[in-house]
Amino acid sequence: MTLPNITSQTITTPRLTTRVLTVGQNLHENTAVLFLHGNLSNATWWAETMLTLPDGYFALAPDLRGYGDADPAVKIDATQGLRDVAQDMFALLDAFNIEQAHVVGNSLGGVVVWRMMEIAPERLLSVTQVAPGSPYGFGGTKDVAGTPSTPDFAGSGAGLINTAVVQAMRDQDRSLENPMGLRGALRRLVYNPPFIPEREEELLTAALSTHIGEQDYPGDKTDSPHWPFSAPGVWGPNNALSPKYVGDVSQLWHIEPKPPVLWVWGEKDGVVSNTAVSDVAVLGQLGYIPGYPGADVYPPQPMLDQIRAVLAHYTEAGGHVQETMLPNVGHVPFIEALDQFNSVFHPFLQKSM
Repeated sequence: MTLPNITSQTITTPRLTTRVLTVGQNLHENTAVLFLHGNLSNATWWAETMLTLPDGYFALAPDLRGYGDADPAVKIDATQGLRDVAQDMFALLDAFNIEQAHVVGNSLGGVVVWRMMEIAPERLLSVTQVAPGSPYGFGGTKDVAGTPSTPDFAGSGAGLINTAVVQAMRDQDRSLENPMGLRGALRRLVYNPPFIPEREEELLTAALSTHIGEQDYPGDKTDSPHWPFSAPGVWGPNNALSPKYVGDVSQLWHIEPKPPVLWVWGEKDGVVSNTAVSDVAVLGQLGYIPGYPGADVYPPQPMLDQIRAVLAHYTEAGGHVQETMLPNVGHVPFIEALDQFNSVFHPFLQKSM
């Protein structure tokens, strides 16, 4: 369901046909704000944030390839490390005749924003990262420099995803009784309990619109001799998040120009943290994945420390960074604590015009 004052339209670029939600009018330079959603969601998740922008801004939020109403024939080439999705976003801006935009990313969308910064920083007026994935990827790294825990990046990619979760998604299971269903997973990991969104049904519908398959979610995988015995394949979002396909992260602090960066994260985030429940190392420590080799061999990924270290390099190289932690908030501060989020986001946005 589209909320009042949000326009939903289908946009075709040379790269992708997809649904795009917009709010406001695209009339003025320096007022476009592009919102990029995370994994297991779509543009719907940004609706309230878009509606509460200050007057004069033009908000747009697409369904990324692999999600929602994006063309299902267009797949994520994981070996690009989400650079293909980043190029989709520049093509979308071109379709709206937007030369420069403020860009906001959450989770996987935040990783796309890291890639946009690498590819064409001159097109970004500002960057707002809301609980973004680490610039070093998700899973399988053991220190702030992103050193791989194993030579084949075992423990990252599609092999992380429980097949029962995928089956529940195929079945469009909306129940709370199924421990592998998305409703419970969102309540446990994405929102900070006991928070339940007012529009939970719409957000769940958006999550269940994720494209399913070996070239989509969860993607393909390869066997590994290293714990947890699965390494990334070459298709889909989860493999695209693997550190195997990240490339040279130092590019981020060498880019010119350097758009100002706001990093907002929730204190109770279960997806992106130094001890994320979604990390196989944490699950191994808890006994949920057998054969855990120990923290000396495969420690939890220090995701927050990695982000902070990259942004420290960015600052040292002349960039401006603002970090804000929101207490008692999970992975989606803009849904759980919209007023708090906006109290930080809006002044940053207006200062960056």
